[in-house]
Amino acid sequence: MGEKRKVCLLGATGVGKTSLVARFARSIFSESYRTTIGVTIETRRVRCDDRELDLVLWDLCGEDEFQDVQISYVRGSAGFLIVIDGTRRRTVDTGLRLHAAARTIAGDLPSVIVLNKADLSLAWEIDEAAEARLRRAGLLVTRTSARTGAGVEAAFGALARAMLATEVPLWRG
Repeated sequence: MGEKRKVCLLGATGVGKTSLVARFARSIFSESYRTTIGVTIETRRVRCDDRELDLVLWDLCGEDEFQDVQISYVRGSAGFLIVIDGTRRRTVDTGLRLHAAARTIAGDLPSVIVLNKADLSLAWEIDEAAEARLRRAGLLVTRTSARTGAGVEAAFGALARAMLATEVPLWRG
């Protein structure tokens, strides 16, 4: 049995958190959009080098402000995926604000910024300068498309490797 690590997906409403989890955990994408209420949990086992890791993915409801109810969801996390919609520049600030709030609860944990919806390049609003600023802040930044699956495995894999490298304690949830 693999080691378990709790991963919380943070981001504004509609950035694609649920679609990323569905693509990663079940290899599916749906055009129909339903807002997550509260939290949805999925699990997927990944292999990193010679270790197996069960990622327990907490798909948190999208909020434009971090609310008290989510504090209990963030506790016990081993890492964060901060999901940003590449077609909506304002979701960068929301994602970073949620990440900062989560860090005050759970600590400075491994995190990956996911610029989602890379398949919509004509509507892309995040320029290379903004992406470079995120990287200069010490954040790992990846581009994904939940629709096509591009970059999804790499984003979750990068977070898994970062969590193993920092040896965040096992989650017993």
